[in-house]
Amino acid sequence: MSRRPVNPARRFADSASVPFTNSLHSKSRSSPFLSIGLVLVGALLLIGYSYSGPGGFGGDSNVVSKAEGDLSCTSEVLRAIPILKKAYADSTRKVLHVGPDTCSVVSKLLKEDDTEAWGVEPYEIEDADGNCKSLIRKGIVRVADIKFPLPYRARSFNLVLVSDALDYLSPKYLNRTLPELARVSADGLVIFAGYPGKQRAKVAELSKFGRPAKLRSSSWWIRYFVQTGLEENESAIKKFEQAANKRAYQPSCQVFHLSSYH
Repeated sequence: MSRRPVNPARRFADSASVPFTNSLHSKSRSSPFLSIGLVLVGALLLIGYSYSGPGGFGGDSNVVSKAEGDLSCTSEVLRAIPILKKAYADSTRKVLHVGPDTCSVVSKLLKEDDTEAWGVEPYEIEDADGNCKSLIRKGIVRVADIKFPLPYRARSFNLVLVSDALDYLSPKYLNRTLPELARVSADGLVIFAGYPGKQRAKVAELSKFGRPAKLRSSSWWIRYFVQTGLEENESAIKKFEQAANKRAYQPSCQVFHLSSYH
């Protein structure tokens, strides 16, 4: 069993606390006003440090603002699964998810009735838990570079979900990857993309992604879909919006519904 080393500074503080307390008690017997004054001064110093110090409440505001900016579209997929089930119905029988943390999406999909799920993790997985390792061993989740052809036959899945993956590809690689995603889908392709100015990669993840995210506007994506011969799935869009309204669901990422190649 590993043990945490004892903090020498803490040990020193503990050993010094008893004589300090004794001296304070001795002074308090001779002058009660002195002890009251010391307590008040100490309280004021503590309050001032808490609000202005790097580890105090003032320092936490930066942490909170950073956390609010680190939004994940993969976590948005997890929230949207019930909406997708309503919108696509039988087309959720065989689902492929492509994106980071795909193990969490696949695990949740597998808990749904009448749903088979697979995943492609486009980045190296670090510190995978036992469940994720099991999915990889079984071949349900694969680690693969999506800039190259996917290891699946055409129309292998009813529905393909993509999140936090295309935002990190340049147009050069998008031209290869997007047609591949459409190729392996039979009934539709759903893309979750970040909003410009809202989502950003965590600093610790930049080394994994290899480059900062290129967040594009909805108009950019729609023009790009037209250029690549992909059409928006109007029927799926309408059903998704209806299901979302019933559940008061507001996505924090852009959601695009595309028809598969025929």
